[in-house]
Amino acid sequence: MSTDISPLATGPILKVLSANWWLLLLRGVIAVIFGVLTFIWPGLSLLTLVFLFGIYALLDGIFSLVAAVMGRHASTPLWWLIVSGLISLAAGIVTFMFPQVTALVLVIFIGAWAFVRGIFEIVGAIRLRKEIDNEWLLIAIGVLSVIFGLAILVSPGAGALALVWVIGAYAIIFGLPMIWLAFRLRKHNNGET
Repeated sequence: MSTDISPLATGPILKVLSANWWLLLLRGVIAVIFGVLTFIWPGLSLLTLVFLFGIYALLDGIFSLVAAVMGRHASTPLWWLIVSGLISLAAGIVTFMFPQVTALVLVIFIGAWAFVRGIFEIVGAIRLRKEIDNEWLLIAIGVLSVIFGLAILVSPGAGALALVWVIGAYAIIFGLPMIWLAFRLRKHNNGET
């Protein structure tokens, strides 16, 4: 199965994403950095994890909203990107408002955030089906978020160290395809196939 973005696909959403490929790249890089930091510092306290997660969620939300604003076009429904950005911003703000949150509440909060965000990623990918061939990667990112969120919500009593590693792995697995997609969109924007 080819993963190329079709040269014939030139719809408004693809044009917006291609023109702003660097925002997707930043989101992916931030996710990977967050994930790597959780493995570099495996003895992170839960409070440190709270702050790292808060920073990641805030930056992800900001970049999502910037992408939505920069991609404004009459024929481009970017509501799903705006909602996704607002969810991430809200997650970051709540995290900083309540930094002494207990481990169980943090686990449930992160699980719910990943689940809801994944739903909106899938919705966005389905909207792109008309403009991009092989949109499976976008759908996979959303499905991964939903599965991660459900796994956390089903077993919220997991240990803090295991939680740190799971969250770190999720961020890396989420960020790498986003970086790859950003470079594919960059090639598309430059007229390469």
